[in-house]
Amino acid sequence: RPDLAAALRELRAQYEALAARNLQAAEDWYRARCARLHERAARSQEAVRASRREAGECRRQLQARLAEMESLRGAHQSLERQLHELEERHSAEAASLQDTIGQLEDDLRNTKNEMARHLREYQDLLNVKMALDIEIAAYRKLLEGEEILFNMGSTSFPTLNPLSNPTYSLQPRGFSSST
Repeated sequence: RPDLAAALRELRAQYEALAARNLQAAEDWYRARCARLHERAARSQEAVRASRREAGECRRQLQARLAEMESLRGAHQSLERQLHELEERHSAEAASLQDTIGQLEDDLRNTKNEMARHLREYQDLLNVKMALDIEIAAYRKLLEGEEILFNMGSTSFPTLNPLSNPTYSLQPRGFSSST
């Protein structure tokens, strides 16, 4: 019996030593595992913080880009409006200039017609003048011829002298103009 109790004590001591070693190993493993997990958690928290900072920065950049985009959209709409107004103004000016060109062409046509009419009238008057000059020249020749005749005949016919006869007068022939 004593051997058995001693063996049991020895076994018990071995089991307790083994249990203490196992407990110590488990505690060491647990502590190492916890330390690694704490280290991983700290790295993860730092990564989360960095991600949050990056997300915040991205949000700020996105808001800045959205504001810039809205500003550019407003500027684009303003420029489109200005372009539309300029096109309308230029269209109105072009139409006005076309009207002015049409009026000037009408005026030019009227002026040309009027100049042609004046030229015809001038030509008609020139023809009348030339006819009158010819007739005046003919009357002069007739008068000179009669004067010569009267002068030659005044010595024999004093009563036929036109200068001594107050009833003698020359009436010029009248012309009527169709213009």
